[in-house]
Amino acid sequence: MAEDTLTGDTVRLRRLEEADWDDVVALEARAYAESGLSEGREVLRSRGRVSPATCFVLEHAGQFGGYLLALPYPSGRCPDLTLTETSGYASANLHAHDFVITEALRARGLTPLFVRQIEQEARAQGYDRISMVAVQRSHVLWRRLGWVAQAEVGLPESYGTEAVYMSKAL
Repeated sequence: MAEDTLTGDTVRLRRLEEADWDDVVALEARAYAESGLSEGREVLRSRGRVSPATCFVLEHAGQFGGYLLALPYPSGRCPDLTLTETSGYASANLHAHDFVITEALRARGLTPLFVRQIEQEARAQGYDRISMVAVQRSHVLWRRLGWVAQAEVGLPESYGTEAVYMSKAL
């Protein structure tokens, strides 16, 4: 996995492990429950089960600093927040479904680093495109990182009315 340093602290991207699920579920609830976008433990874990090779934890100074649940998904499509995944897709598109950095590490410049590491890992695994649904007005950040909004893509109702499907060629 990739490593980088930021202000002297080690930042590492590693595969999600069984012991990480409590941290993932708690951080996901803090990030999305208030907006009605929280999926809950079983739905989150179903994403990890269908594609464990594309689900990652961000470690910062040896501590849990965030996570990414990603899975191969056909371009222009995305998981419904209310449904568990039962099987994976064969696709050259990696869908970055859920990406959250802990509150203590936000606004410290880690997002671009985490994204570069994820893109590098996706390329290494043979993906040629990466997609996501930007929520909570995060499309502004993602646009600055090279992602392109695809307004023509319809989203499941579970994302609400302000979500934006975005993608980026690798």
